[in-house]
Amino acid sequence: MATKAIVGEKVGMTQIWDDDNRVVPVTVLRVSPCRVVQIKTPERDGYSAIQVTFGVRDADRLNRPEAGHFHKAGVEPGRKLVELRLDDVSEFSVGQEISADILAEVPRVDVTAVSKGKGFSGAMKRHGFSGQGAAHGAHKVHRKPGSVGQCATPSRVFKGKRLPGRHGGRRTTTLNLQVVRTDPEAQLVLVKGAVPGPRGATVIVRDAVKGA
Repeated sequence: MATKAIVGEKVGMTQIWDDDNRVVPVTVLRVSPCRVVQIKTPERDGYSAIQVTFGVRDADRLNRPEAGHFHKAGVEPGRKLVELRLDDVSEFSVGQEISADILAEVPRVDVTAVSKGKGFSGAMKRHGFSGQGAAHGAHKVHRKPGSVGQCATPSRVFKGKRLPGRHGGRRTTTLNLQVVRTDPEAQLVLVKGAVPGPRGATVIVRDAVKGA
């Protein structure tokens, strides 16, 4: 499990050049300071995590449970509540502010977000099927998945069969992304490669759990 984590926003992709003058594709993440609202421990909650919020939200737009939750913690209401699972939460306290400099010494990170929704997609796009033959009698079946089940025995399609359906729009994690640059003053973190989600998506950035 992770030891450091923070919530950010996907700004978009660009490119920079390294010391050897090679182009590096990067995703820009805006990491606004997060405020700790609640701390969860294995003794009380069965697992260790911190609940954080970020941004500013008008108190009049909160429902009564949300208003009471922020009031009990003594924390200014934020746009969203996000839970970060961590190995050790002893270094955190309610009301503490976490900024981008928490990732300053982290070489690689895992980024979690909700991937882009693609709508209803066929088997080739959804699962990467290669499709059927383009000649030799193949008639209007080039992008079809082929046979999906048995006839007399067992006369059904097995559960888990990869078929057309809704594609994307689910929680996705990209592992071992290299942290190219961290700028706490500008509240930006640049990671090499692409991360899930559209521009403006809320992302969770944590130190890589599987290493390099």
